[in-house]
Amino acid sequence: MGFYGKPAERTPIISVRLADDTPVATRTRLEVLRTDTPSFTALVEARRNRRDEWYQASAGYIDLCNVPVPVRAPHD
Repeated sequence: MGFYGKPAERTPIISVRLADDTPVATRTRLEVLRTDTPSFTALVEARRNRRDEWYQASAGYIDLCNVPVPVRAPHD
């Protein structure tokens, strides 16, 4: 669950850089599903009203962290 029993097991974040702050040639190329599309709306609705066997009843709502935004490497 993201917790470590011993401090020695922790991995510190040394630095962070935004892709916009790196040269274009060194950026990882990714395609991200736009959130203003019917496809994204359908994805959110599917997650909101899941029908998997694990769920006894559909919740009818969704938490922000439960909406994975699809990302893929471009097919060149």
